[in-house]
Amino acid sequence: MTTTMIKPEDVKRLREQTGAGVMDCKRALEESGGDVEKAITWLREKGLSTAAQKAGRAALEGVVTSYIHHGSRLGVLLELNCETDFVARTDDFHQLARELAMAVAGHGPAYVSRDQVPGDVLEAQRRAFTLDAEQEGRPADRVAAIVEGKLNKWLESACLMELPYRDTDRKIADLITEKIALLKENIRVARFARMAVGETSSGSAGAGPEAA
Repeated sequence: MTTTMIKPEDVKRLREQTGAGVMDCKRALEESGGDVEKAITWLREKGLSTAAQKAGRAALEGVVTSYIHHGSRLGVLLELNCETDFVARTDDFHQLARELAMAVAGHGPAYVSRDQVPGDVLEAQRRAFTLDAEQEGRPADRVAAIVEGKLNKWLESACLMELPYRDTDRKIADLITEKIALLKENIRVARFARMAVGETSSGSAGAGPEAA
């Protein structure tokens, strides 16, 4: 039987992202062959992730933060919720709110998460991608898979939780999960509004990732 060598830095990273105990993180990495992302999923499925445990808890406190880009031609208002006023006043929470507002300003998502996208919007996108595939002469038996792939890519750009965090391989949803593990409270994005001079304003209402 092959034993997977567990790196201390992977255990540390897993603890930071999930809030799980050291031994649970080691076990998760062993069960996942050293793959951190698979280990996160393993911990969540076993109910050992702090983020997963906090998911159903009410988040009624928080802050409304603003970000105005240089030149004052682009701005964002964002409401970030947590469980207590104590956490809402911490520097870590305020920094997270600002990071999220900057991500909205830079990427211009329309929704907080996938479950906030209206069904009619999804169907309209699916029809458009289907038409594109057919006009491109794609094989009929491949159209459905091509459409779902394009729809997934569209959702990744349209939803705040799906966006990359800066220039890393992490998503915004991962950033929030890490903060939940750090601050020990449920955290969710309630809504945001993005305004740019000369553009139609955009915004969304919703919650953080299901795992948060």
